Amino acid sequence: MSKVPAEIEITAPISSKYAEILSPAAIAFLADLQRTFRVRRKELLAARVTRQALLDAGVKPDFLPETRLIRESKWRCAAIPTDIQDRRVEITGPVDRKMIINALNSGAHVFMADFEDSSTPLWNNLIDGQINLRDAIRRTISFEDPKTGKSYTLNEKTAVLFVRARGWHMVERHVLVDGEPMSASIFDFGLYFFHNATELLARGSGPYFYLPKMESHLEARLWNEVFVHAQEKLGIPQGSIRATCLIETILATFEMDEFLYELRNHSAGLNCGRWDYIFSFIKKLSADHSVILPDRSQVTMSTHFMRSYSKLCIKTCHNREIHAMGGMSAFIPIKSDPVANEKALTQVRADKEREATDGHDGTWVAHPGLVPIALEVFNRIMPQANQINKKLSDFAVTAADLLQVPIGEITEAGLRQNVAVGLGYVEAWLRGIGCVPLFNLMEDAATAEISRAQLWQWVHHDAVLNDGRKITVELCEQVIDEELAKVKPGLNDDRYDAYEKAASLMRDLIRDEKFTDFLTLPAYEQVLREEVFA
Repeated sequence: MSKVPAEIEITAPISSKYAEILSPAAIAFLADLQRTFRVRRKELLAARVTRQALLDAGVKPDFLPETRLIRESKWRCAAIPTDIQDRRVEITGPVDRKMIINALNSGAHVFMADFEDSSTPLWNNLIDGQINLRDAIRRTISFEDPKTGKSYTLNEKTAVLFVRARGWHMVERHVLVDGEPMSASIFDFGLYFFHNATELLARGSGPYFYLPKMESHLEARLWNEVFVHAQEKLGIPQGSIRATCLIETILATFEMDEFLYELRNHSAGLNCGRWDYIFSFIKKLSADHSVILPDRSQVTMSTHFMRSYSKLCIKTCHNREIHAMGGMSAFIPIKSDPVANEKALTQVRADKEREATDGHDGTWVAHPGLVPIALEVFNRIMPQANQINKKLSDFAVTAADLLQVPIGEITEAGLRQNVAVGLGYVEAWLRGIGCVPLFNLMEDAATAEISRAQLWQWVHHDAVLNDGRKITVELCEQVIDEELAKVKPGLNDDRYDAYEKAASLMRDLIRDEKFTDFLTLPAYEQVLREEVFA
């Protein structure tokens, strides 16, 4: 068993297997990071609240005058490491053992192992995930499916590994440092880096990360300071860490150059996190009653504000000689319906052709079955390793372009879809599953956030369905009841209980006068109350 210092409390069991990850040296490393950066992290989270108050008062997001020199000066990010020059297809998913093997074997160039939107932060999920990644890096990972008896091992050639830690807003309540829950970002990053940085470098790769949910370049600066400190503490060469920032908040869009500048010695570019971006658009402009989005299905990458953001990402990254990564198509193969399957694959292909033609250097998929489609598109349109030489010099964008509200309808079908997705995803999340196929789409926390955010927006902004009915709390609760009635016959008592808890959370989020920042925050408190340790 791992010996934990008195000033550090771990409120979950540490088995002999877990003690390998939670070693005294690893815990001391985490505690040092937490103590070094906790004050600054809290200050930046407080700055989010201050910024939101300004937005609520009617101040529109815009490019920052105080960082104009960074945007207009000539500088570039550090040279891209050899093994991530070509990132044309990246697959993402949770950190369970089978998923890691399948994703690394999928034929994608990169696998982003996700502790964030694809994972419920239960203790077993987190520590098992760290063990799985450690074993994958050392190529000792294997898995035998107890249901089928099928064995899984790594191919000779595998994807390059990136890891997405949780965002700055999350805490890890299983670990207390000086009586205070530690930053979930530092917990996820620190354990992975401590155990694997040296091994990755010895194998010709490096500790590569995705950084989510940031709202300011000052938050990127904090990550850079964490990287510098961590490398120094472990004697890892500076610049070994590389990180791709997800541009998935409306505020981050106005600071893309600044994000790259803060991380320029550790940068692996930017990624268009489209689903969280739509969610952020609703959230950050939640006090503006003129901002009402149509059905989620109508808010596509071809809408003006989304296309503007995507192309600005390309232009910004390529000016700084670094990757601009495209986003996730939520479609997945539909084996049971060939006609619907072909329609879905056609939409995926069109989405990837748009990204590659615009100038993105790679794209995301959520399912191994989509890797060949994305590869075919990027191989055809981008035969070289990347297209950083495509500068988009003639493209210009204004704040008005980035804030243009898309036009469309709000339908009963769209309302019902939001309710069904919200219920289905939160139910799975409460059971410890952070990524789930629903209605032939792969849903994670980001897409579920859109669904519940739209319901809140429609209710509190007096939106009207295309048939003339006003969207009210009562209408939403009626639809929630109807959707619960639909699923009940096929569920056992435990599953239906989870659905009812999901419905209770959805009702609370819709009713609240003030928009709740993240559904995963109250959901986290719920799972902690009921957590069962393996």
